[in-house]
Amino acid sequence: MKILIYGLNYAPELTGTGKYTAEMAVLLAARGHEVRAVCAPPYYPEWRIGEGYSSWRYKRETRDGVTVWRAPIWVPSRPSGLKRMLHLATFAASSLPVLARQTFWRPDVVMLIAPTLMCAPAALTLAGLARSKTWLHIQDFEVDAAFELGLLNSSRASRVARWIESALLRRFDAVSSITRQMTVRAQAKGVQPSRIVCLPNWVDVKAIFPLPQASDYRRVLGIGAAQKVILYSGNMGAKQGIETLADAAALLADRTDLTFVFCGSGAARENLLARCAGLSNCVFMPLQPLERLNELLNLADIHVLPQRGDAADLVMPSKLTGMFASGRAIVAMARRGTGLYDAVAPRGVVVPPDDVKALASAIGVLAKDPQRRAALGKAARNYAERALSPEATMRTFEERLATLSRDAGGESSDARAAYFEARGPAAAARRRGKPTTAKEAAPD
Repeated sequence: MKILIYGLNYAPELTGTGKYTAEMAVLLAARGHEVRAVCAPPYYPEWRIGEGYSSWRYKRETRDGVTVWRAPIWVPSRPSGLKRMLHLATFAASSLPVLARQTFWRPDVVMLIAPTLMCAPAALTLAGLARSKTWLHIQDFEVDAAFELGLLNSSRASRVARWIESALLRRFDAVSSITRQMTVRAQAKGVQPSRIVCLPNWVDVKAIFPLPQASDYRRVLGIGAAQKVILYSGNMGAKQGIETLADAAALLADRTDLTFVFCGSGAARENLLARCAGLSNCVFMPLQPLERLNELLNLADIHVLPQRGDAADLVMPSKLTGMFASGRAIVAMARRGTGLYDAVAPRGVVVPPDDVKALASAIGVLAKDPQRRAALGKAARNYAERALSPEATMRTFEERLATLSRDAGGESSDARAAYFEARGPAAAARRRGKPTTAKEAAPD
């Protein structure tokens, strides 16, 4: 099938939505689909345009079998609520010419990645002109996050924005999100249950795995073998509630056997640095190259995953899948009943959001219990191997794509043939009506 992926973020961004969007595109291309992507130049989480890219030039490139168009975007150095809105609006506007060009390609499916929902009208218009089916994949509920996290405050604007959001969501042929709780939220916004799909984020367990020896980052950072490393790695933004980690580090300052390592960047990094000033148990690192991610994640004795209480089920931290695959113990902050709680609780330690004392206590107790850390790490790794494979997610995606294709009134036979050929010789044979097994060949 011809699949157009339209979204703000894409590789070579190392964290967040861009990582998963690019991996999805590559996986689909490897399975025989023809995939194109329209996105912005890389800027996240540093909020700075990546080297080799421009904020104001259009660019076309090929990455791992996917044709990628980059549209200009304005990136504020210090994002705020209003600046974020303008940031998203510049991409929604600048991407229109590139998107219009795809009309002549006639994609079978136009898939919009949220954020940003500002691009929904253009995606729906393109699909109408090209007679394509539409798919919205929600990584973040950006409208809810903007108002519930205090990035925007107007109650009237909140009502208008949520009405527009609901109206747009109902226009898509399929709407997916990454946890069961987030799909329930989509239904509450008016999406018909029959159109909703759960597509969890995944992890390559062959690329991320427990190392049999100590991570080389201990040598690089000068951390002794007896030290227990408490690692936070990823975006440092408003939704993370990362300031609680600085407060926990302060409460545990007298524990000379603990070292907090903060790896990443983002809008909240400077504030975190200020909070940790004077704490000898804190170490900061910039984001590390993708090829060293496994080494980095294996630095942890304990992974920590803070989250603000008001961010529950608006987002699911993308870093969690790598934590599971690394086979290390996890301490997360989440309310009971949320997607994050349900994911971590059976195989990690969960404390209430915004409760610094509970977080510090959980870290301190777990640091003294190597047997429990090992047991939790093993359970996390087993879960990653069993439930977080990209193949399972792609299989669900393709099955729904096939349903959309069958439901389309005027889809081309070429598009349907491409889908079944991508599924392999057996599926292609079934489409042509040929038996694929001795049982199928036998007469009734």
